[in-house]
Amino acid sequence: MTLRKQKVAVVTASDSGIGRSCAVMLAEAGYTVGITWRSDEEGAHETARLVESKGQQAQVRQLDLSDPQAGGQQLAQLINSLGRIDVLVNNAGTMNKADFLDLSFEAWRQVMTVDVDGAFVCGQIAARHMVDQGDGGRIINITSVHEHTPLPDAAAYTAAKHALGGLTKSMALSLLPHHILVNAVAPGAIATAMNDLSDNETQSRRMPEIPIGRPGDTREIASLVAWLCSEWATYTTGQSFIVDGGFMLANPQFKGYHS
Repeated sequence: MTLRKQKVAVVTASDSGIGRSCAVMLAEAGYTVGITWRSDEEGAHETARLVESKGQQAQVRQLDLSDPQAGGQQLAQLINSLGRIDVLVNNAGTMNKADFLDLSFEAWRQVMTVDVDGAFVCGQIAARHMVDQGDGGRIINITSVHEHTPLPDAAAYTAAKHALGGLTKSMALSLLPHHILVNAVAPGAIATAMNDLSDNETQSRRMPEIPIGRPGDTREIASLVAWLCSEWATYTTGQSFIVDGGFMLANPQFKGYHS
């Protein structure tokens, strides 16, 4: 009898927010989880405790994608320590707010480096391990609703998320012969620190400009990520799944813009 290998997932920037919820839901689905952090080590260890409370093992490692190649080495070390990788969730990202005319090249490069170069380096390292293992795998890139529509006064962030959406499609086609499926999840306004919201505001905070009228819960993103890593998502690759409370239907951020 052949023993089934323990499934392993790595979720970048899983010290809080969407990354933490992804780590916990993948643990519930039976994955050992690699947890990475850039500046919140305590948060990463709290995520590890939550994963372990689901009966799964967790490993924690710092990963800073402001230097993508150094970050890639940290990821490779984590994969080697875990023994394999079956799922990579590219969740790490950064943003800044600046109109195109005011955006410095340094600020542009900061966002592109983390959000695009970092995802490329991590995705390639994970995919090469998956190819060597010969069992296929899943890569999920966390983009944004702004993969599909611009965020005003955020030229670098908008460009980076559009680029990551295109990279997702290219990865999907390239990796399909190796049975590695690649998709993007594009959140709207989710209750995270990046949006100046806390986890407990998903029902109490009203957002009338969004059709559903509230921010999203991180678990509403993580549950889709978990499905994309399941046996029922084997016919899905190269797609971007928008989870935005109807934001794209209204695109409220452009009210009042005139030519």
